[in-house]
Amino acid sequence: MTEEQRARRRDSAATREALLDAATAMFAARGFDRTTVRDIAKEAGVNQALLFRYFGSKESLFEEAIARGGHEQIATTKPGLLLETVLRNLLTSETGGERNHTLRVFLRSTGNNEAASATRRRLGEDYTRALASLTDAEDADLRADLVLAWLVGITFLRDISEKDPLAGADADRIVKLVLDASRTLLERVEE
Repeated sequence: MTEEQRARRRDSAATREALLDAATAMFAARGFDRTTVRDIAKEAGVNQALLFRYFGSKESLFEEAIARGGHEQIATTKPGLLLETVLRNLLTSETGGERNHTLRVFLRSTGNNEAASATRRRLGEDYTRALASLTDAEDADLRADLVLAWLVGITFLRDISEKDPLAGADADRIVKLVLDASRTLLERVEE
């Protein structure tokens, strides 16, 4: 047992965070169905029984992983910069440092009806509300949903389908094009 694992053993908050971090990364990479409780626990460096102790089930862990990342991003990001922040997180490579995987987890697990569908719906509504605040148009929610759909499509084509030219395109170029086009729907998108 490593020193970090011994210290975490006595720190339930750190163990809980390690499980959430491991789960978020694994759900983003594999989706809900292909991520096992055993793999999450191994990645976190803890016994899988602790996952059930802290979260009760894989589904509950999934819900919390999605909610934590999404709500943290919405709460800490100025609405005008939210689109750019989400987009840069999607486009930044795994080795590029800190990254919020919420949209990738969301997309890779949308086919699983049992796993946190209510949480995904609420989080989608929260993103819509934040983005809708960037326009005074009567159909602000529709405009925000269209931008969110674009982000999901970008994620799908770039990361899952690995379709070029999008998969190999420069992140800064993509961000500029998307932000420029998004201002047609959401006038107060910042760069």
